[in-house]
Order: sequence, then structure tokens, then C-alpha cells
Amino acid sequence: MRNGTAITEFILLGFPGVQGLQTPLFIVIFFIYILTLTGNGLIIAIVWAEPRLQIPMYFFLCNLSFLEIWYTTTVIPKLLETFVVVRAVICIHCCLLQAFFHFFLGTTEFFILTVMSFDRYLAICKPLRYPTIMTSTLCLQLALSSWAVGFTIVFCQTMLLVQLSFCGDNIINHFYCDVGPILKAACTDTSLLELLGLLATILVLPGSLLFTVISYVCILSTILRIPSATGRQKAFSTCASHLTVVSLFYGAVLFMYLRPTAHSSSKVNKVVSVLNTILTPLLNPFIYTIRNKEVKGALRKAMACPKTCHPE
Repeated sequence: MRNGTAITEFILLGFPGVQGLQTPLFIVIFFIYILTLTGNGLIIAIVWAEPRLQIPMYFFLCNLSFLEIWYTTTVIPKLLETFVVVRAVICIHCCLLQAFFHFFLGTTEFFILTVMSFDRYLAICKPLRYPTIMTSTLCLQLALSSWAVGFTIVFCQTMLLVQLSFCGDNIINHFYCDVGPILKAACTDTSLLELLGLLATILVLPGSLLFTVISYVCILSTILRIPSATGRQKAFSTCASHLTVVSLFYGAVLFMYLRPTAHSSSKVNKVVSVLNTILTPLLNPFIYTIRNKEVKGALRKAMACPKTCHPE
């Protein structure tokens, strides 16, 4: 036990070194948030409205877009508050709830990205068997399993986290409730939680990344054996967008959580967190549509529909 007064709330510092820039940063991040919601929501609407896009690849893309909408929503509103109030206060239970949803959605994203790489592997390496393997039932099972496993991993740790007592320093030098600062404010022993967190991190990050890398090694090997240059380009273009998103997301998270100074360099962590929680969800809709002729065609069709479907 540590001496100290029990605390009932945390103070999020956000970015204390940006005095004088609060208003411009608020406007920029709010605009990014609106673009993120609009872009990811538009992908979901287009896929559901266009029958040609209702295939496994776009079904998983809808899952990713839906996840990104809520992933950013767990963080950005509170981040915006840090720019307009003197002290951004969050109650302990609200803080734990934010941490739960943030890590639950983040963990689920690893599994969704892994499932998407498996889907691309089957489509490119096993094209003849792909329709019989990747059925609608299997797609649903893979998506539900990703959500269920992500929920279970984080929920078990959260149940231990809510039983802790908190006292002493209630300042979190971050713009959201990260687990590390929360554990530092605990009065009781947190060694079990830290061990479970380490095991979960090792299981989820390197495990899912290894599966994704193996899938793309097989994909690349198959693409290189395609005789025509046009065929190679077409095959690679179907997975280039996913590979870009994987590189951005895994790169940021691995940098934050698997380097020795992860808890000591808070400024660097916050900058990388901005990339992971704000910029990557914003870029996803553009990455998946800018090179995708099917999605762009469906978008043009949807935009032209008011004129052609409802002529004056």
C-alpha cells in the first residue's frame, strides 16, 4: 500500500506545450474528426448500397471502417476538450471506460487487418478455391471472432483494473487514458496486470503481424510467378492499400509499446499516438479508395444517381 488520499478523478494534460495554438489545433483536429467520420461512413454506405461490392474484401473493409469511427470517437472528443478548458477532468470510471474501449477497438483492429490479409492470400494464392472457402458464413465467423477475441482480451484485464484503488498523483500526461499512467496512480500491487498486459501485447502484436507477414510473403511469391506484367500489377493493386494501412498501424503501435523507453518518453508517445488514433483512421478511406476502381465507380454512380434516378 502507498500512503495518499484516494482520488476520484484524473486530469488529462493533453499537449501543455502548445500555449497560444489551442484554437488552431482545435479547429484542425475537429475538421479531421469530421472527415474521418464522413469518409469511413461513406465507405460503409457505398458497400451496402452497391451489390457488386458485397464480397468478402469489402465486408471486412466495412468492419474496419465501422471500427475506425468508434476508435477515434473514444479519444478525439476528450482531446478537443483539453484545448478549450483549463483542466480536462475525467472521472475514474469514465477514464477506465475510455481505456477499455480504446484498447478493445485497437486490439480488434489487429485481428480485422489479419483477417483481411488472409482473405487476400486466398484470393491471390488460391483463386479457384476462393469462392468455396471464403463463404459468407466464414466471413461472418471471422469478423465476429475478431470482435469477440478483442473484447475478451481487454475485458479480462479491465475487470482487474477496476478493482484497484487509486491515490496520490492523479495527473495523466497524455490526451487519453492510457493504461501505463493509470497503473502508476494505483495504491495496490499491479504486477499481475502488468504481466497480463505484456502477455496480451506479445500475443496480439507480434502474433498477428507474423501471420500477416507470412500471408504477404506467399502473396508476393505468387504475384512474381504471374507471367504477364498486367496480371502482376492487377494482383498487387488488390492488396497494396491493405499493406499500406498495415504498415502505418503496426509501425506506430510497435514503436509505442515494444521499445524499452515506452513509458519514459511521454512526448514521443503522444506524437506517435496522434498518428495512430487520429491520422491513420483519417487516411484509411482515402487509401482504400484512391487506387480502387470499383469503389470509385460506385461513388460516381451514387453521386450521379440523384440526377439520373430523379430527373426533373
